Formats: sequence, structure tokens, C-alpha cells
Amino acid sequence: MGLRIGSLAPDFTAKTTEGEIRFHDWIGDNWAILFSHPKDFTPVCTTELGYMAQLKPEFDRRGTKVIGLSVDPVENHATWAQDIEETQGTAPNYPMIGDTDLTVAKLYDMLPEDEGDSCEGRTAMDNATVRAVYVVGPDKRIKAMLVYPMTTGRDFNEILRLLDSLQLNARHTVATPVNWQDGDDIIIPPAVSDEQARDKFPEGWETLKPYLRVAKQPAD
Repeated sequence: MGLRIGSLAPDFTAKTTEGEIRFHDWIGDNWAILFSHPKDFTPVCTTELGYMAQLKPEFDRRGTKVIGLSVDPVENHATWAQDIEETQGTAPNYPMIGDTDLTVAKLYDMLPEDEGDSCEGRTAMDNATVRAVYVVGPDKRIKAMLVYPMTTGRDFNEILRLLDSLQLNARHTVATPVNWQDGDDIIIPPAVSDEQARDKFPEGWETLKPYLRVAKQPAD
């Protein structure tokens, strides 16, 4: 059965550029971003890894750990990091998993179970579906998933926005409307009754429809 939002994020042990980790232990009480790459020395991924390194302080500020994955040995990651720093200005400053036996790619439903057990001889096109982002909460459950083609670079500013929304919901049980940015008005979910909403939003809200109630973003 494939992974879904709300699924328990599969646990695993893996070699990374910062030593061996057990995923759930590594997350601890934090949020986490796991983002994957089909192969080292691929052009679009090179730009993504550099930009993520530049954004890492923003994820740190949100209590979120970042970990990358590529279907190549950890030793190759170290060489690739030099290229990333040279071309993007910043080398990865977070661990990178070397998924040489495809274990993590299969656990996270990025590759089918019968795809073999070695990265040897595999091309980026063979691993084209290993282009996912998983947002994992402190409860080790998947809160969001995104999958991109190899030809489209991921928007990590959007992933930050998504994370802000997820964390705001976790704190205050609210929803966020289209194009929401931190500080904008929020939506009171239908699951929150008017009586409950009065406690949460003493300043009130605007009812556009019985199912669409808009309020100021609650302060932390």
C-alpha cells in the first residue's frame, strides 16, 4: 500500500555524509524535510541542493531538520558537493543519504519493489521518480508530499510556505487560503464549531458562507 498524508513515515538506517543515522531517532522532536534526487551530478538537482543550503537557516528557525537523498554512494556526494559550492555558492550543509541499495527509495514508494537492489548501472532516467519531497512532523507522520519531474526545479520558498501553514495548523487548528503568506488572514476549518471559534478568536471572524469563515492569523 502506497504512502499517504497521515501515513507513518517509514523508519530506516542509512549512511549519510554526516555518518550513519536512524531516521526517526535523527528527527527527534523536530519537523523534518526529506528531499530526494535520482542521481549525483545532475544539473537541476545541483541548483536545488545549493539553494536549500542557503535556505537552511530558515528551516532551522522553524525547528525543522533537512536531509537529502541521492541514488549514489556517499563518497560521490562529497565530490558533487564541491561542484555545488563552485556553481551555486554554497555546499550542502545538511546530511545527504547515499541510497545505494535503493532501500529508502522503495520504502517511500519512489521506486517499485522489483526495481533491483543496487544503484550500479542505473541512470538518472532509471531513477526519474526519485524526485520527491516529504514533510514529516514530530509525530513521525507524513504531513505533505510533492513530486517533481527531473526537468523542473523545485520551489523551496513554496516548501517553506507549506511548512509555515502546516506548523500554524498544528498550533492553532486553522487552514490557510490560496496564496497565503505568514501573517495573512486564515480560514477557520469546518471541524471547529462557532462555540470553539469564539474561544480561539475572541476578536471574531467574517462569515462569507457557513463553511467559509475568515479570521486574523492567531498570534503565537
